[in-house]
Amino acid sequence: MKKQLQIASAFIGTIIGAGFASGQEILQYFTSFGLVGILAILVSTLMFSYMGMTLTRLGSRARARSHGDVIYRISGPYLGKVIDYILLFILFGIGVVMIAGGGSAVSQQFGLPFFVGALIMTLLVAMAVVNKVSRVVNIIGSITPLLILFVVAVSIYCLATVETPLAELNAIAAEQTPVISNWFMSALNYVSFNIAVGCSMAILMGGDEADEKTAAIGGLLGGLGVGILILLSNMAIFSKIDVVAAFDLPMLKIVSDLSPTLGLLYSFILLGMIFNTALSMFFSFGARFAEVQTRRFKVFSLATLALAFVLSFVGFTGLVSIFYPVFGYLGLLLMAALLYASIKRSVLPAGEPALSAEDAGRF
Repeated sequence: MKKQLQIASAFIGTIIGAGFASGQEILQYFTSFGLVGILAILVSTLMFSYMGMTLTRLGSRARARSHGDVIYRISGPYLGKVIDYILLFILFGIGVVMIAGGGSAVSQQFGLPFFVGALIMTLLVAMAVVNKVSRVVNIIGSITPLLILFVVAVSIYCLATVETPLAELNAIAAEQTPVISNWFMSALNYVSFNIAVGCSMAILMGGDEADEKTAAIGGLLGGLGVGILILLSNMAIFSKIDVVAAFDLPMLKIVSDLSPTLGLLYSFILLGMIFNTALSMFFSFGARFAEVQTRRFKVFSLATLALAFVLSFVGFTGLVSIFYPVFGYLGLLLMAALLYASIKRSVLPAGEPALSAEDAGRF
């Protein structure tokens, strides 16, 4: 049971990142549908649970050392290459959104111009990505439990102190513009892009566990945990929608109104989550094109970050509404391949060596 909970916790940490911490994802994907958004969350929870179970189980079955060990095996060399490039596009896109998130967080909390926060985040990621990052990632990774604690505590507080009538809150929430007009498609899209972002780590977590059943249960529990946190965050934002609707970072606004000191602490937690997500995205993206720590890797990563800084000026809210639905639709291809592999077990028989990315000619 301990190993299953470890896998579940790691899966939650992989999915619950900076976009979730800001509250903007939740607002656009769920809260904007009002009370109907709860149905979307229930659908998302079921899908997260199933996909988490599928990813960790396939990773364990393949004894995966990278996502290519599973992706190319279940998709073949041609479709596998398409999915591989889709994942790379998503890595870069999420990285750009995180740079913008840094700008919005610094602007909202400290009143500084957007470009200051975006530049600081870009420079911090640049310094980390060209050096050994394991210690930095471990330190920042320890912030995730604090984020979960904040989400749970703030949600309980908001629900206990809500004064605005439910019907009025529902009307205000319905005035917000969702990323996708249909609540079911919004739920599907949200799961799809998150699974696309987190699939590499989930597969590796499964690959590290020899017992396929243990890995599968861990992924299942992790998906349930993600769904519960989404529900809590959504209820907090919904209960304060009349106050936070106009802000890029709704959760930060809620915490800041509760206590300026807690707001300052949450802003640093949020910045830490943004930094961690951005670093993971750009490091993984650069490693795909050059050997880590080589001069080529460093030059490529710095050039990529410079481009991301420029693109970040579209704005955090704008980038979430533009990029995330696209990522979700692209991620549907990956989900379809995973579902096919889950149903047709012969695609990846237990004990059979997986076809690696190198074997498929990816490079």
